[in-house]
Amino acid sequence: MSEPLFQDVIRSRRSVRKFEPGRSVDRAVLERIVDCGRWAPSGANVQCFDFIVVDEPALRDKVTEVFLRQAQRLVDHAKGFPAVKKTYLANTVAIIVVLGDPRWKVCFPQPTTKGWEKEYLENNEVIFLNSIGAAIQNIQLGVAAEGLTSAWLSGGGEDITNRELSDLLGYPEWMKAYGTIPIGYPAATQNRRYRRPLEQALHWNGYQATQYRTHAQVDFYESTLRPFAMYRDDETLENWEDRETKLGDWDAAFTSATSNPEGRLEPEADFSAPRTSGQATKRRQKDQD
Repeated sequence: MSEPLFQDVIRSRRSVRKFEPGRSVDRAVLERIVDCGRWAPSGANVQCFDFIVVDEPALRDKVTEVFLRQAQRLVDHAKGFPAVKKTYLANTVAIIVVLGDPRWKVCFPQPTTKGWEKEYLENNEVIFLNSIGAAIQNIQLGVAAEGLTSAWLSGGGEDITNRELSDLLGYPEWMKAYGTIPIGYPAATQNRRYRRPLEQALHWNGYQATQYRTHAQVDFYESTLRPFAMYRDDETLENWEDRETKLGDWDAAFTSATSNPEGRLEPEADFSAPRTSGQATKRRQKDQD
């Protein structure tokens, strides 16, 4: 595949949640898509993933019901996250569930010296998750190359959802559905979603402190900008008609090469939970009160 064509495939991949109803796809197409996942790199070449393709309509409906319940749990118990309703799954031609098999972690580096357990157990987990992520990304690109579209559902690996999927699809519960990929024909063309400027994300020969994104910038994105950046069909924020209203003083930080003009790096901070409130977190704040 030539480089320009490959770049086109990458840029055409996006999460689309408007599928044409009443369509179907040949299994040969689905096999080619899954084969893209099979060719993904994995730690120690263990290929610690399996792919369940659900294309039988009745079973596909049951998988959809699992994710409708999962979406409601997000609304109920992860308040403030701009969750998407999963009703669009009804118009998919197939759903691919990507399983991770944790037994293969034994093939990754294991600590053999006392005091090095944390170092190598964490490294082990990273290798495992990176391997699964590579397979999911390959499948996403395979979908785009076939002229279809998909979404990347990170939900599925939570205990409740995974247990329901395990019961329904027959895989061992100790495996996990780390990725769920609904596939369909796009009902509408969608432009590319927001991407950081390349010159802000790209560092030559070392980390450039002026390109560092500050703690306050992360807080602003989480509390205010997130739902718009997640779902608007514009690659660049400069195209937003309400850019000034949505970005305000943060315009340059999100649209230019220099997100941190002072070049000051900050010590690590606790981001295990949202730290500020804003437009995107009003509901969460209301519920906490």
